[in-house]
Amino acid sequence: MLAALDADVILLTSVDYDRNLAALSLMADRLATLGAPYPHRFALRPNTGWQTGIDLDGDGRAGGPGDAQGWGQFSGQGGMAILSRLPIEAESVRDFSAFLWADLPGALLPDGMGEETRRLQRLSSTGHWDVPLRLASGGRLRLLAFHATPPVFDGPEDRNGRRNHDEAAFWLHLLNGDLPFPPPAAPFVLLGDSNLDPADGDGRPQAIRALLAHPALQDPQPKGRSGHADPGHSGDPVLDTAVFPQTGGLRVDLVLPSAGVTVTAAGVLWPPEDDPLMPDLLAASRHFPVWVEIAVP
Repeated sequence: MLAALDADVILLTSVDYDRNLAALSLMADRLATLGAPYPHRFALRPNTGWQTGIDLDGDGRAGGPGDAQGWGQFSGQGGMAILSRLPIEAESVRDFSAFLWADLPGALLPDGMGEETRRLQRLSSTGHWDVPLRLASGGRLRLLAFHATPPVFDGPEDRNGRRNHDEAAFWLHLLNGDLPFPPPAAPFVLLGDSNLDPADGDGRPQAIRALLAHPALQDPQPKGRSGHADPGHSGDPVLDTAVFPQTGGLRVDLVLPSAGVTVTAAGVLWPPEDDPLMPDLLAASRHFPVWVEIAVP
């Protein structure tokens, strides 16, 4: 499926992390045998499974998956990784994953969040990265990558819904220069799994709507060819990128180039049901790959 996609750069989400990237390298080796080489690989330890040492989920004991910086049964479960045909300037990566949730301007912290939790709880459930790629021209293209927590699996305090919103809002503040880090230099591409649809499903859509409309970004509105329908939804189902049993199709996976970048094509690799690729796509994930083709100097 990834070989058929034939992208120059791929962000993978929900992949377990290992420090020496052995699993990622095995995947890249397999893709190379299929005619899709990715000589450059990158991953950082995610917040998933990274224990805080305190009882975050209120079950009376610390050390469980809900007590980690991001939900995880072990450290590194369900992280992110990048496969690239362009060289990755790892020494210039900016990793924002340790940024505290309480330090985000206007953070939607849940009521009753204690002082100890405020001092420890990171915003990123998985990670927020700024990864520069070196272009053939000698210039750089930056990847702003993230994977947000689902806005469900909690109670009336809506902790996950609030955090999910703020994980998207982080990029708004970074682009606006409201954080103690300089905004990214263009050209860049913001991409990842927001777990938040701007029109349908659960969650607080204000932040994702603001991102899609931000003047520093452009939304190429990638479309699939599945022909599926969601009669009760407000959003256009042709823009959906994933199907969930409870909510149906949602647009939760984004690839947003910076303003000024030339977009030549875009789509969601979601073909009709009789397409030969469909069994592999369905076996891999409930999410379908989103792709955008751009021209950069």
